[in-house]
Amino acid sequence: MANILLIYTGGTIGMVQNKDNQSLSAFNFDALLKQIPDLRLLDANIETTSFPDPVDSANMSPSHWILLANILQDNKDQYDGFVILHGSDTMAYTASALSFIMRGFNKPIIMTGSQLPIGILRSDARENIITAIEIAASQYPNGEPVIKEVCVYFEYQLLRGNRVLKHSSQQFNAFVSPNYPTLADIGVDVQFNYEHLLPASDITDSIQTQLNPNIIAYTLFPGQSHKLLHQLVEIGNVEGLLLITYGSGNAPRDTDLENSIDKMINQLQRPVVNISQCTSGRVRQDLYEAGRWLQDLGVISGKDLTREAAITKMMYLLGDEEKNSAFRHWMQTNMCGELS
Repeated sequence: MANILLIYTGGTIGMVQNKDNQSLSAFNFDALLKQIPDLRLLDANIETTSFPDPVDSANMSPSHWILLANILQDNKDQYDGFVILHGSDTMAYTASALSFIMRGFNKPIIMTGSQLPIGILRSDARENIITAIEIAASQYPNGEPVIKEVCVYFEYQLLRGNRVLKHSSQQFNAFVSPNYPTLADIGVDVQFNYEHLLPASDITDSIQTQLNPNIIAYTLFPGQSHKLLHQLVEIGNVEGLLLITYGSGNAPRDTDLENSIDKMINQLQRPVVNISQCTSGRVRQDLYEAGRWLQDLGVISGKDLTREAAITKMMYLLGDEEKNSAFRHWMQTNMCGELS
């Protein structure tokens, strides 16, 4: 039987309804088996742990990602797989960040949550937890885990963690992966799409616990004044700029915008990355003149990165001196399945 560690970080899934006043309160995970007795039927030994102070996912930060990474690393040899219970609002950010931080971990890290608390009658929490554990416990006959990456499981679909985005706050199928196929489809059976799974990594480096959050994610809109961006760049505290542009990577050739980008790249020697506002497709800066001027300035194409993956990958690269010195190379290199 696989040994699985269930890690509770906070969020909607870990709430129960108070019978007296209908308010929601944090769930005691020591009593998990009482809430979901069917877990005993799974072919897995399940143990639980939680953050010392569970947090709402809106308050999730890089320090919490590092806390999670240390929990995973400290327990790597004791468990065959891990399931992280997390609020859905920032789950895509945490999943993307962990995919970079835990490169070479080579064990299943399955993130899940719910749209309704576990104590609500119609909650999706029960099925999400049970199936996430079943996936984390899945092994080949030789004992090798089927999944060797960070994934998100929600509403009968297993998705690569650095490819997902939350597209609905109301539907149970809250997450989509617009630029990469599902890793498994769950019906009567768990049907793994083996050709899409990440193979084992030969990376042996220890986890990277330094992240640099001093970046700006800058979304364009028509009629926008770029003077504020110009002022922020002039101050000199911006260490990375993520442009969220139109279509295939297009932007208006505004003087303040152009001067800001030019100063970032050519004077401050700091990276500027370009991703699209479109959820599906990829950046091609050479396709139109409105994108070619960005390419000529030295802006790095983010290709088909999600916003969440682009932001966390920039934090990861900027936080490591060696990788930062070769930022352009690494940003455009598929490190853990985040790029097509």
